[in-house]
Amino acid sequence: MSTGPAPVPSSSPDIRGAHLVGSVNLPDAQTVFRTVSEHLGDRLRRIPDGEVGERFYWIQFQTKRFDTMSGLSRIPVEPYYLRGIFDGRPFHLDEGLSADDLVFPDLGYAEAALGSYSEFARLRSAGVIAPGTRFQVSLPTPAAVIGAFVVPEDRAAVEPAYERALFAELARILDGIPHADLAIQWDTAVEFALLEGRIEPWFAEAGSDQVLDGVVARAVRQAAAVPDDVEVGYHLCYGDVEEQHFVQPTDSGRLAAVISGVLVSTPRPITFFHLPVPIERDDAAYFAPLASVQLPEDTELYLGLLHHEDGADGAHRRAAAAATARPRFGVATECGFGRGPSERTVGLLDLHAAIAESW
Repeated sequence: MSTGPAPVPSSSPDIRGAHLVGSVNLPDAQTVFRTVSEHLGDRLRRIPDGEVGERFYWIQFQTKRFDTMSGLSRIPVEPYYLRGIFDGRPFHLDEGLSADDLVFPDLGYAEAALGSYSEFARLRSAGVIAPGTRFQVSLPTPAAVIGAFVVPEDRAAVEPAYERALFAELARILDGIPHADLAIQWDTAVEFALLEGRIEPWFAEAGSDQVLDGVVARAVRQAAAVPDDVEVGYHLCYGDVEEQHFVQPTDSGRLAAVISGVLVSTPRPITFFHLPVPIERDDAAYFAPLASVQLPEDTELYLGLLHHEDGADGAHRRAAAAATARPRFGVATECGFGRGPSERTVGLLDLHAAIAESW
């Protein structure tokens, strides 16, 4: 007698859906939307524009905006360059100037989002993008930009000013894109450098619980800035400079602590969390802290366990280990893959499709 499908055992993963963190190495937004839709289809609930153009190296283009400002100046040392493009010298507040007097230029995020959304909407109307798919806009946290580009002694002063400017960009996005079509992802990376002691915190004593409290409080402000009818999620990241973390997490404990802190304090539902899984971590111990997270039924969890180096075999090993803590999740790469070689792109999309079941 048939009794229907057997329940999924706790040690076997129920992999539902895939998530694209943001950057995709394709030439323009239209190509991203078409290629992603062709290869992933109904495995995605939202699609980013690939962070094409000046955004290809995450937040580095913000330094070019800062270079146009009055009140912020590069420290006076010999310039050094990342990929021969971005001047790596940090900025400081000009002497005698208050950060409250800073006037930030257009940061570029709203302009890019509004331009890409028009192409997204056109392709979805034409049936290229699946009905119901949302347009994903990835934004850095203010702490990420300030922690990366401002000298330590000025970070506390400049962060609130930059936060106001970035939230103004968010407001333009919210005004220009129908809320039912939109998902906002907050890229949260420098915060883990603070938690791991790789960057000196400017809002708490290093190594104290106040660092975690400060990280969570900022994340909650970011969630609160997004209306309830817009999806909001977090890409939790340990860095991706030249495809390397700033430090390898010993386990998912700090990631789980941030997720739990946000869920306890958020004034609105959180749609998803994404977190990294190092390639060598196919052991249950890495995932064990996630078991204690009280994740709401409607909050999606995506694990960045896809790696081009070992493909489906490695993904299945890491997924089996993850299932000992969280039986149901979606899959992703650890970070965006827009800075890797373009010849990897389609293969990585196909890897997502091979591992993830449809939603």
